[in-house]
Amino acid sequence: MDAGAIEVYASCTHPVLSGPAIERIANSAIKQLVVTDSIQLPPEKQIDKVKQISVGPLIGDAIKRIHENKPVSPLFHNRFHGNE
Repeated sequence: MDAGAIEVYASCTHPVLSGPAIERIANSAIKQLVVTDSIQLPPEKQIDKVKQISVGPLIGDAIKRIHENKPVSPLFHNRFHGNE
């Protein structure tokens, strides 16, 4: 924000958020922290600034593709380039 940012977003894969992490996030300039549901996020860590998204469909698609001996790389291209 000091360098002129209008909004600050952050992300993490496994939201352990140990110690004072939630308090620090709540008091920070971060507008939204996007986390996955790769581990359970306890209710006390579910604050307005934290948005949890599911990786279940992605993992399910990957398992199916591996089982069918198909490449998994298209899963990532489609998800990150808007070609679903």
